[in-house]
Amino acid sequence: MADLDSLQQTLGTRFNDTGLLKQALAHSSYVNECPEQTLSSNERLEFLGDAVLGLVLADRLYKDFPGLTEGGLTRRRARLVCRDCLVRVAHDIGLGNYLCLGRGEAASGGRSKPANLAAAVEAIIAAIYLDQGLKGATEAIFRLFRDELIKSEGVGQDYKSRLQELAQDRLQATPAYVTVASPGIEHRFTAEVRVDASVLGRGTGGSKKEAETAAAQDALEHMEGFTPRRSV
Repeated sequence: MADLDSLQQTLGTRFNDTGLLKQALAHSSYVNECPEQTLSSNERLEFLGDAVLGLVLADRLYKDFPGLTEGGLTRRRARLVCRDCLVRVAHDIGLGNYLCLGRGEAASGGRSKPANLAAAVEAIIAAIYLDQGLKGATEAIFRLFRDELIKSEGVGQDYKSRLQELAQDRLQATPAYVTVASPGIEHRFTAEVRVDASVLGRGTGGSKKEAETAAAQDALEHMEGFTPRRSV
């Protein structure tokens, strides 16, 4: 079994019962091939970890996005708990190196299989929850999912994508961008972002792309108290 001290340091969590961490890393193929280890597979922990992760992230999103409807919150949570996201988290901490796999599973590339990595992330979350309670699990999730949460909260995500998500959530429509002024002496563009005849925002920039981005930013700043301005 790989060095658990190294993994605990990476996780930022020191287990009281390292047996839980060992179980979280144990694939069913390993358990079947090594019955002398008296170790259960991580499948039950995976089930529990999925629920804990969903609860913690739902609570975070509920508090961080008071303007989003149930549908918008559900979509954001789905992106955070999807397999692709779990696999990215697993790769970030090199989790594949710590998995306990049977010889056949290891030989077939089991350390990089998305299903194995995603399951192990959820199992580790459950192990932390059982070892240290909801507070410890929450802190660990926020550490592990830091980059994913930043993306979800809009840092590093462009204004146009954020506006499209919000408009689809609230208005069930996709915003469109219209250039309303051609470049003049100063070579400036002005763009409006609209849903049907309603202008959500307006912006100016040195290119059409910059103007559209500025319009999206302007729209986002008005969306909380959303009162559409009619185009003239």
